[in-house]
Amino acid sequence: MKTPHFAIIGAGTAGLATAILLAREGNQVTIFEQVDELSPVGAGLLLQPAGLAVFEHIGVLDQALKLGAKVTGLEGQLPNKRLLVNSHYHQAGNNLYGLGIHRATLCHVLTEKLAEYSSHVTWEMGHNIVSIEERHNEVRILGSFKQQKIDDCFDAILIANGARSQLRPKAWVKIDKSYPWGAAWTIVPECLSLNPEILHQFYDRSKIMMGVLPTGAVPTAPQQQLSSVFWSLPTSQLQSFLKDESAKQQWLKQVSDRWPDVAEWLKQIVYDEQIQPEWLSAQYRDVVMSQFGQGRIGVIGDAAHAMSPQLGQGANMALLDAWAFSQSLQTAKKNQQIDWSILWQHYHQQRRSSTQFYQFLSRLLTPLYQSDHWWAGGIRDLTFPWMYQIPYFRKEMAITISGLKKGPLQQMSYQQIAEYQHHENRLITNNQSLPECE
Repeated sequence: MKTPHFAIIGAGTAGLATAILLAREGNQVTIFEQVDELSPVGAGLLLQPAGLAVFEHIGVLDQALKLGAKVTGLEGQLPNKRLLVNSHYHQAGNNLYGLGIHRATLCHVLTEKLAEYSSHVTWEMGHNIVSIEERHNEVRILGSFKQQKIDDCFDAILIANGARSQLRPKAWVKIDKSYPWGAAWTIVPECLSLNPEILHQFYDRSKIMMGVLPTGAVPTAPQQQLSSVFWSLPTSQLQSFLKDESAKQQWLKQVSDRWPDVAEWLKQIVYDEQIQPEWLSAQYRDVVMSQFGQGRIGVIGDAAHAMSPQLGQGANMALLDAWAFSQSLQTAKKNQQIDWSILWQHYHQQRRSSTQFYQFLSRLLTPLYQSDHWWAGGIRDLTFPWMYQIPYFRKEMAITISGLKKGPLQQMSYQQIAEYQHHENRLITNNQSLPECE
């Protein structure tokens, strides 16, 4: 029987993780990526316990732990030094933790693992895919590579090319819009004046929000621990952030008036000629879909459910998508034949309720932290502290941050996700090279 051949469009977290799981089970995978060379751009991110469970399932957790920074909880401080948010992973379950990680490190860990299955994987870099056409027994890809037309067919295609994807079926898209707020960010040497195992956030009403995330190290400099700094801004102000000396002084005063210790560290960073931090902008989208797959086409990662980073779930949801698709494929596969209706039924059972829960909660909470509503921050500051005094709510909030929620009253099992049983060992490894991540 013919071995299934999958095309994955996009080599981000969702695409790489899914490629590993498909290749590990003996499927053929072709990865199409628009850029010529993988150079992940973006601040550090926090892998929640749900994402780490998928890492354990894939077999890359130990490698990620060597370079990432262990995070035990999240603390959010108001200008009066009171903790608005005080959530720790142990409240959700014993031995749970998060992992701050640089995007280049995340890419490195996944591509290194993918190299183990390179006889099952084909890379197509610098390929621009413009349309997809499903036929009776295959899916056709159309695009271009160095001004040459691409016209190829696969057994199935997974769209994983990010929040701004133009390939997801428009009939499935319910919401696709940009957020009015984003963030300026930079990556700098680790902040030694803050607890290195805590994601620190700082809030003043809904107008000011700053984060300092332990980010671990990059493969090329494993001894240098890093921190990612985020400063929330309306998207219209992102390009002008810290563009001149006056803007730097004004920003440092804003921080110093509220959190002087952090301001002193930031001042050293901003004026250190050896560091010279480069501030970049991040803009976010809200994408809601009525379904994630049908027939031989699926959508995963941010392309399927982009949302505000308020809950820090983007990479974790992408990893859970990869895990759920692999599980669904095993359920729907009999004698190398795939029942696509069963696959997508199982996949939606695994992912729909969890995705809807986190998207709803993110949409509900974001205005309390990033908005022009004068009342939003006040309501938040009144309600959140007392919620943390109630053990039930404290635990539920920790489980929510962990990424393990399936809905208001349901949760996933870390161990169930992390477990992996070999069904058939069809793997042949060789030394075929992979694109390098910088």
